[in-house]
Amino acid sequence: MTTHRSADTSTASDDGSAPEGNTEYGRKSFKRSRSHFADRITADGRDGWPVEAGRYRLVVSRACPWASRALVSRRLLGLEDALSLAVADPIQDDRSWRFTLDPDGRDPVLGIHYLSEAYDARETGYPGGVSVPAVVDVPSGKLVTNDYQQITLDLATEWTALHRPGAPDLYPEPLRAEIDEVMDGVYRDVNNGVYRAGFATGQKEYEEAYEDVFRRLEYLSRRLSDRRYLVGDTITEADIRLFTTLVRFDAVYHGHFKCNRYKIAEDPVLWAYVRDLYQTPGFGDTVDFDHIKRHYYQVHTGINPTRIVPRGPDLAAWLTPHHREQLGGRPFGDGTPPGPVPPGEEVPPAGRP
Repeated sequence: MTTHRSADTSTASDDGSAPEGNTEYGRKSFKRSRSHFADRITADGRDGWPVEAGRYRLVVSRACPWASRALVSRRLLGLEDALSLAVADPIQDDRSWRFTLDPDGRDPVLGIHYLSEAYDARETGYPGGVSVPAVVDVPSGKLVTNDYQQITLDLATEWTALHRPGAPDLYPEPLRAEIDEVMDGVYRDVNNGVYRAGFATGQKEYEEAYEDVFRRLEYLSRRLSDRRYLVGDTITEADIRLFTTLVRFDAVYHGHFKCNRYKIAEDPVLWAYVRDLYQTPGFGDTVDFDHIKRHYYQVHTGINPTRIVPRGPDLAAWLTPHHREQLGGRPFGDGTPPGPVPPGEEVPPAGRP
């Protein structure tokens, strides 16, 4: 999620990424910004950033679906001790993502009040958006990457020396071509499709995005009708990427972004699938519905000028039986579930069922 500093957050998307650059607001269709800082943290350090326990800090907003991918991956792979976590306030000001949830409004590890300070440390006068997820080099205080598409793939494939015992293979090599194909459609029509609908300023552009969203959801519902997971018989990166949009759909995208043909809870297959994942350790224990709703409804004042946050939907339904285990599948493959959420990283009671 990207937000432009000194920009009107009423039209910024929840990752802070407004339609590509402020100049794009004159267009009627939403275009997501590319990640400006695309360095990679790799096992061999070929970009100058080697994998190293304790060196980097992952900055997220629990409101953001793109950042939530990294939260889920980090939990499933057991990287909590190796990659520390900073959680930004879901409500931004004109300097974007801020650490007002921490004492004195300062991240206790990076020592900064705003994520933008890490961007400025990397590139003085950087004029673009400030986005999460972001990985910051702790010793230098510099942003390393905000490449939301690559971060989780690298956590799965480059950080293997630091994975917990029993960590699942989230991007298995024999299935990568199929995973990539599925993820491409999910990204284009669902992950980004809801934003194209929500931020459209023309009827035609909105309707085109709306049709893309529900055409892809119907395809995914058929695909998941006889298989527990999107690709293979275990959880993969594809499931993580779909989950982070589906878990937000009824709470914000259905009404706030006008994706209202039906709710996910009204599709028996998708509703059972997303509840199955939510109830799997590493997924639901990273989701904060309070942060999600307050961010979307209070930051996007161009869409919701009253800033009123809806009371619903009822979160208790997320814990009801889903019966997806009848389809078989092995959530963690030959591995094991992650352990308990580390102290201090628990989602507060207001954000969970």
